[in-house]
Amino acid sequence: MRIRAFNLSLALAAALMLGGCASGLRELMPAPASLVGSSAASFYEQVPVTRRDTSIDLLYITDRAPAEDASEAAPYGKTRARRVAFGSAVVSFRPQMGWQDFHQHSLMHPRDVKLGMELDVVRELGRYPFEPYPLVRTAAGSVQRDPIVLDRHERAEAALQAEVQRHLAAAPSRQVLLYVHGFNETFASAAYTAAELCHFLGRQDVCAFFTWPASAHGNPLISYTATTESALYSVGHLKKLIRTLAGTPGVEGVQLLAHSRGAAMLLNAVRELSIEAVVAGEAPAEAFKIENLVLMSPDIDIGVAGQQVEIFASDPGITTRWTEPELPRFLRGRLTIYASPSDRALRLSQMLFRSKARLGQVTHDRISPAVEDSIAKWGNIDIVVYEGKRTDFFGHAYTLTNPEVSADLIEVVRNGTPPDDPRRALLRQGRITWMFSPNDGGGRE
Repeated sequence: MRIRAFNLSLALAAALMLGGCASGLRELMPAPASLVGSSAASFYEQVPVTRRDTSIDLLYITDRAPAEDASEAAPYGKTRARRVAFGSAVVSFRPQMGWQDFHQHSLMHPRDVKLGMELDVVRELGRYPFEPYPLVRTAAGSVQRDPIVLDRHERAEAALQAEVQRHLAAAPSRQVLLYVHGFNETFASAAYTAAELCHFLGRQDVCAFFTWPASAHGNPLISYTATTESALYSVGHLKKLIRTLAGTPGVEGVQLLAHSRGAAMLLNAVRELSIEAVVAGEAPAEAFKIENLVLMSPDIDIGVAGQQVEIFASDPGITTRWTEPELPRFLRGRLTIYASPSDRALRLSQMLFRSKARLGQVTHDRISPAVEDSIAKWGNIDIVVYEGKRTDFFGHAYTLTNPEVSADLIEVVRNGTPPDDPRRALLRQGRITWMFSPNDGGGRE
């Protein structure tokens, strides 16, 4: 028994390496298959002239506490903060070269030059007040928020929205692309993923990332469970962020992408926002302008995820103020879930939580016909299964490391392409389940 626990600890410790390095260079993800070769020229032409640069200026929002060690690459560390900060983080591509050379090399597969990313300038532009916001009792005996702190909150929110608008002025799409990372990620590694997503999506959007205290340190088993709790801690902050983005003048839509444990956090935040909207008689799709919701390798129990989605159909009390005969729309676009039964990291999570299955492992044969039929009636929920060879050690980052999968991701986010469109080349398995061709990415293991 001790040997088994020791082996599990070692395996999980190895899995903690998923998040990437906290400092120095990280290699740029492979070019998506749809952008290689003849497509490269048209992709280059669509990148706005003002954004043809070898660096990317990202908007960041974080509830990480300031770094305890001045030698760390970023100003934010591993622990939780009692206030939310935001600012600008510049990721630069290396080695240094002109835009045309960088662009051409970035779209090669394989590349003849190894390209990396480095965290450059990080500027904090504002902070919200410390939480919890203090309350005051009036002369009449009622309880209110402290007006001084409330004013600070409103000024911070206005400053964040002003920064969004600064980015928006150069964004042709008028949309915000928000990335939420998973377990064992640092501020720097989260910025790298946001930057490469932004680059290969054509630099059309306001590119932003929400980074929460998800870094692993100490005993791996204790660290993982502590990080799971940190994800719950950060749900409220992510909710406020999405609400603020949607309420920013000029923002026409919000694209939400999340990986691993961050996907569980994002799903929870969107669920709570949806409840908030429908009890007020509003359609969440319009209240929060969510275009697409993409969960990449989501690390959440499949039953818990199902309950979070199905509750809107199964609890009529939630929609007591919704007067229309049909249920409200929750997304303008689609909820897309990328799953793989070969995901080793999720196998470890499944063992740790004694879960029947994680959502990121689901396949067509694991969904009952009744559940699939119920979900299919929403009309915009898709599960895309990848069963090809691993393109990263744990098979947990295939949405970025596999060029066929990342090409599909681009079609979803940038073009809103449905799964039955020939451009996505998916094979239908069921009413809501799809799979890549066995030839994509090298075939099955």
